[in-house]
Amino acid sequence: MLLGIFFTLLHSCSTIPKGAKAIEPFHKKDYLGKWFEIARLDFKFEKNLNNTTAEYSLNEDGSIKVDNKGYNTKKEKWEQSIGKAKFVKDENIAMLKVSFFGPFYGGYNVIAIDPEYKYALVAGSGLKYLWILSRSTRIPEKVKSNYLKIAKNIGYNTSELLWIEHNK
Repeated sequence: MLLGIFFTLLHSCSTIPKGAKAIEPFHKKDYLGKWFEIARLDFKFEKNLNNTTAEYSLNEDGSIKVDNKGYNTKKEKWEQSIGKAKFVKDENIAMLKVSFFGPFYGGYNVIAIDPEYKYALVAGSGLKYLWILSRSTRIPEKVKSNYLKIAKNIGYNTSELLWIEHNK
């Protein structure tokens, strides 16, 4: 009984922060490929990582394979984490849930993207998770300032963003 209530509550939780809106229309195939992490709000699974990238590809079942890599500056070694992402609603809406740990999913929402799919702003399910991504290791200042403005308007504390080095 309690387990049923827990899963009902878990399932009913929002996967996107209040005030954020997932990109629509979203083109899944254009989003696939390698992305460089330009900035993030730090959290335990990416602690001490630099040179971080995410590579997205299609799984046979239609879900998206998520292959995250980063260099741990404390352990002085590369780390990798592989998970999968599924669309929460329609594949036309950039609202996904991603899992690296079995049945436990977190929100992954593309809330800003340029027309060529070169730069993206990604929100987690709440204000503790935010990423700025780019197809290259740099991002134009105009795009950066626009994404920071969008994030601030939603309620993110952008002064806490870590700016990632890509030197390996």
